[in-house]
This record gives sequence, C-alpha cells and structure tokens, in this order.
Amino acid sequence: MERKILERLEKWKNREDRKPLLLEGARQVGKTWVAKEFGSRFYSQIAYINFDKEKSLKDVFARSLSPDMLISSISAVLGQRIDPENTLLIFDEVQEEPRALTSLKYFCEDAPQYNIIATGSFMGIALHQGTSFPVGKVQLEKMYPLSFTEFLEAMGHKQMADILGSGDVEAITSLKETYKDYLRMYYVVGGMPEAVKSFAANRDYNIARDIQNEIIELYRHDFSKHAPVTMIPRLNQVWDSIPAQLSRENRKFMYGQIAKGSRAKDFEAAITWLSDCGLIHLVHRVSKPGMPLKSYSEMSAFKIFLNDVGLLGALGELEVRAVVEGSRIFEEFKGAMTEQYVLQQLISEMKLTPYYYSTENSRGEIDFLIQKDGKILPIEVKAEENLQAKSLKAFTGKFDMHGIRISMSDYREQDWLTNYPLYAFAKLL
Repeated sequence: MERKILERLEKWKNREDRKPLLLEGARQVGKTWVAKEFGSRFYSQIAYINFDKEKSLKDVFARSLSPDMLISSISAVLGQRIDPENTLLIFDEVQEEPRALTSLKYFCEDAPQYNIIATGSFMGIALHQGTSFPVGKVQLEKMYPLSFTEFLEAMGHKQMADILGSGDVEAITSLKETYKDYLRMYYVVGGMPEAVKSFAANRDYNIARDIQNEIIELYRHDFSKHAPVTMIPRLNQVWDSIPAQLSRENRKFMYGQIAKGSRAKDFEAAITWLSDCGLIHLVHRVSKPGMPLKSYSEMSAFKIFLNDVGLLGALGELEVRAVVEGSRIFEEFKGAMTEQYVLQQLISEMKLTPYYYSTENSRGEIDFLIQKDGKILPIEVKAEENLQAKSLKAFTGKFDMHGIRISMSDYREQDWLTNYPLYAFAKLL
C-alpha cells in the first residue's frame, strides 16, 4: 500500500544537511514496512537491525558509540559492506536499545554521510528510563494510521484519491455517493495497516474487526510491559472509558465517568502516559479564539480520542453491521465516530493541532478550532446532511470569523460559512 510519508522521506534523503531520521508512531501503524519500502525504492541495499531480536548487536552498542566502530561491527555481524551513499541503515525497535538511540547523536556529528532511519514506538522512546535522547541531532517524523485518501489507494482507487487531491469540486461532487460508501468502510476498517491490508484482500469486515481486537489486546499487553505496576489498572480504566466519554453530547472528558468519585489527581498520570505513547489524542479547550491558540489552551479541560477510528468502533464493541447499514444502534455513536474521523485527518493529513471551544456551562460549543495560514478557523462537524449550525453562527458573529462546517452535504459557500464534505475536507480546506 502507498503511504504519503514516503514522499517526505525522499525529501529527507536529498537534504544536504541530512541528519539521522527517527520515525515515531504508535505500535502497528506501519513504521517498519515504510522504512524497508523506502530503502528498497531509493537505495542499492538495506542494512537492517531489529533490536528486539538482534541480541549480539546490543553488545556492540554497549562497547562503543563511535560511528566508525559501530559501522565496522555492524558490517561484520550482518556480513555486508555498508556503503555510505547507497546503503540505508535501519535501526528498528530502537527503543529496545537505548544506546542505539543515543548513537544517532554521534552519527549526526561525526559521520553524517550515513543514511540512517531509526524506528520506534512512542511508548518505548517516551518512557524508557535512562535514555539520552539526541535532541537537535535527529529529524523527527511521526507516523499515524492510514488517512482516508491512503485508504482509498489501498482499496485500489488511486484515481479517486487523486481526484480528491486535485481539489476539483465538480469532479469530486460527481463521485460523492462512491466516496460516501468508502467513508463508511473507513469508519469500520479504520487505518491500521494490517486491518486495511486484510480488508483490501477479502472485503471481510469481521476479519478486520478480529485484527483490531488483537491490536487492542497488544496495547493492553504493552501497558503491563512498560507502565508502573500501580498505574496499569488506571490505564485500563481510562482506555475502556473512552467510547462512553465520546458518546456524550459534548464529548468533554469527565473523570466521574471512569468510576464513581474519581478525581483528576487519580488519573492524570495515566492519561499523560497514554498520550505520550500515541494511543490517544488530547484536544484541549481554549478560553478564547486568540492567536496562537496554544496560548489560550486549558490543560484541565479536554476531549480524548483514540488513535484510530476503527479501533474506536472495536473498543466500543459497535456492531459492524450497524455502521455499514446505518442502523439505529449506530445513531447514538455516529457523532463520536465522525468527530474521531475528522480529528485524525486534521492531524495526519493536514498536520494541524486541533482545539475546541466552549463556555464554562458548555453552551455554544465549537467542535474544533484550528490555526491555518495565519487565521483561526472554527469547525462544526455534522455526521449527516444536517445544515443547522446555530452555535457556529453565534460564534462567528461574536468573534467576526468565517465558519467551517464539515458534513455529508456538498461543498458550498455562504457569506459567513463554507460547507466541506466529510470525505473531501482534508483536501479542500
């Protein structure tokens, strides 16, 4: 399957001031595949090290961090010559060997001619004790589950993805029913590569759901592997509460919904842990729509979303058939799933940091606020073609802004608002 991050890796390769690249992301988002695919496309050979498996190479890094010594030892262990210009060195699962992560600093300073990509999970890199992170000595690239356009390509519809990318509103609108069908598929399958690959091959939603459940259990296993023992029950409580939290009308995270009498101090560390690991996204409230938005964010008020819309459906045990056929069971949850989808595209496709706005009494909430091209854009998300936008209209009038509504309706412009279709907003906005 095609991943857009490959284009950014090509630009990295051609930079004169190239540093080692650290490819970060939650578990199972496809980091290893991307690194190897990039190597096969743009280099004569790959020197691949998996620190989760190569115990002998851990000893190599324990002895010395000198690039010359490391290259010599790696060449001997792998049985291949490492040509600085034509070999891509891949340090996979680098979080399993902290000194390998530290070595990137010395490659940057003393041997920049080598092409090195290190891959690691947010979980291991963020939480590994004693790791000397090479600040300023690596280029960071973050990976996420497949975006909707990447999903279309994986389903064999590159032309449809290209039409979205063209921004041709007339052409996009002519295909709207097909885009809607695939958007509903994406809600169920999500963007985790293994689930997408399986669904592309056999079009079986149940197999995709089985894979999602396996990923969720893998994440739970990682809780036990990496987190302090005393934190594990609270990690599971926060994690399990997310579908119910998002099914509430205003989506704001409420500690009391985790367990009766719960308070912030009981769960703050667990929420930070999950966020640092890339398993959840925190969307903070802003007190006013001022520039920059980050300056007005409130750390104590936030929404929590998962890292993937498909995993949200699996964790919430939402029936596959309910989503695909739009049954009544899905009605109560489709708003949450739609906001989850929009959030993912804002982050992964558009590289934006979303916030939300509401007053203290939660009236007049704006689903998302983004900062783009020197402007603040308020966004209201609608799961269907509901064209009412009372809160958005009041907000735009109060703060003299142009509103954005994202819904199943066609693209249209009004004096105070522009409507973008859900399946195309990330390419048109």
